[in-house]
Amino acid sequence: MKRKSISFREFFDRMEGSRNVPGRHSSGSFWKPNQRKGEKMPVIPNMQPRARIEVGETASFTKTITETDVILFAGSTGDMNPFHINEEYAKQTRFGKRIAHGMLVTGLISAVMGMKLPGPGTIYLHQELDFRQPVYIGDTITAVAEVVQLREDKPIVTLSTNCYNQRDEIVVEGKAVVLVDRTPANSRV
Repeated sequence: MKRKSISFREFFDRMEGSRNVPGRHSSGSFWKPNQRKGEKMPVIPNMQPRARIEVGETASFTKTITETDVILFAGSTGDMNPFHINEEYAKQTRFGKRIAHGMLVTGLISAVMGMKLPGPGTIYLHQELDFRQPVYIGDTITAVAEVVQLREDKPIVTLSTNCYNQRDEIVVEGKAVVLVDRTPANSRV
């Protein structure tokens, strides 16, 4: 049987069921690569930068790690370690089955910081990570960021960055330092 070749957009649309979602461009993306200078960018709901950040504030992002996530991450990074992509190999290891890439899991921390706290305009400066437990395909991971320090002289924020599985066990423990850049006055995030 001959396989039909499809575009990346069609592939992602099929996987996410995102065809004909209201508010999206007909191309299926929020941004058009051929967009001309001066054209207004579409407004993405709940994406406005935060006016004020305070010590103790928290935000989280939850996602179930899927087979597709692991395979796409392996393909995009080149990390084809058999712990992640070969079930027969993984069965013979200490984990007994395939595990997700650690950096795939910690990418959820980036999602929290870039989208919620501090939010749009956040730029990574430093990240410390300790991997406490494996994450398996099918685990639901919640990344939590908490503001622990604000610099008075610069727009730099230090956050604790931890990930928990569906049993509320810590799987990744970390700390991040980020720069909170201003959003240009005439742009709409």
